[in-house]
Amino acid sequence: MKVRSSLKSLKTRHRDCQLVRRKGRIYVINKTDPRFKAKQG
Repeated sequence: MKVRSSLKSLKTRHRDCQLVRRKGRIYVINKTDPRFKAKQG
């Protein structure tokens, strides 16, 4: 999982990427291709 300051560019890497907020952190998750995971905060 990558830790980034900006997740907007990571969301566009794959069409199944989703931005999710959990416990004050922002995550990029991808069910079909888990290597695109990222978090911020």
